[in-house]
Amino acid sequence: MNSLVYIAASRIHGKGLFAARPLQSGQLIGVYDGPVVEEDGAHVLWIENDQGGWTGHDGKNEMRYMNHADKPTAEMDGLHCYALVDMEANTEITIDYGWNDS
Repeated sequence: MNSLVYIAASRIHGKGLFAARPLQSGQLIGVYDGPVVEEDGAHVLWIENDQGGWTGHDGKNEMRYMNHADKPTAEMDGLHCYALVDMEANTEITIDYGWNDS
């Protein structure tokens, strides 16, 4: 378990991922972990691959609880999640799912 985060009820949706202590902008929060899959699902993170396609990773660790926000507090670089802003403890860690991207 990642000591930087915890899972709790979210005001956004269901459960969410929260900072267990203050985090600094640019800090590595965690790594999304799970098997590669070909079908979408509730906790599948799609990462653009070297061939210009997409590879799905079915989250099996605490990072799967990141909810979407139009103004996220974190961002993904591949499977690595970094803080976009300084966060106080108990701040929900959110990412932009890219739903509005073309």
